[in-house]
Amino acid sequence: MQLDFRQVREDEADVYLALMHAAYAPVKALGIKFDAATADRAMALHHLQSHGVYALYADEKMVSSATVRYPWGPLPGPFGLPHIGWFGAHPDYPGQHFGCQVLEWIEQEILTGQLRAPAVSLGTATSHPWLQAMYLKRGFQPMHTRDLGKGHITLYMKKILDPAAHDVWLRRQTAEQGSAP
Repeated sequence: MQLDFRQVREDEADVYLALMHAAYAPVKALGIKFDAATADRAMALHHLQSHGVYALYADEKMVSSATVRYPWGPLPGPFGLPHIGWFGAHPDYPGQHFGCQVLEWIEQEILTGQLRAPAVSLGTATSHPWLQAMYLKRGFQPMHTRDLGKGHITLYMKKILDPAAHDVWLRRQTAEQGSAP
């Protein structure tokens, strides 16, 4: 099987939307309201235009994807760090670990290799039966919860990618918060 990782192009909006709907169908069935589960084509296209959206292709078929939302973008995460969103793997490929593979590639190539990010965050529903445990296994740590008005409580999690850079970032964050008016 030929595996290829790359950024999703705007002309792939329909394929991307189909992947997100398939990946999020079990979440939607649980009654959890993640935006990717109900996005329409216009939302998917706007998402592709506003964020770094990357996918894993197996034999040229998009099988998993994750988004990197930037701190300077239109939908920053809660910590001033890159934030993972709209993450999913196609359910037709159980046991292939395509979701974990795309996350690992994004962490190594984009977040660490290109952005030199000290850490990354993500959010998940506290009521989701398996995502929190999966993210804990991948090195994410719970930070805080928030009600975003979507019918569930969001748990924000953070993963340190570069401990030394994270210490510098954390000191800067603390100093900036201490000097805020």
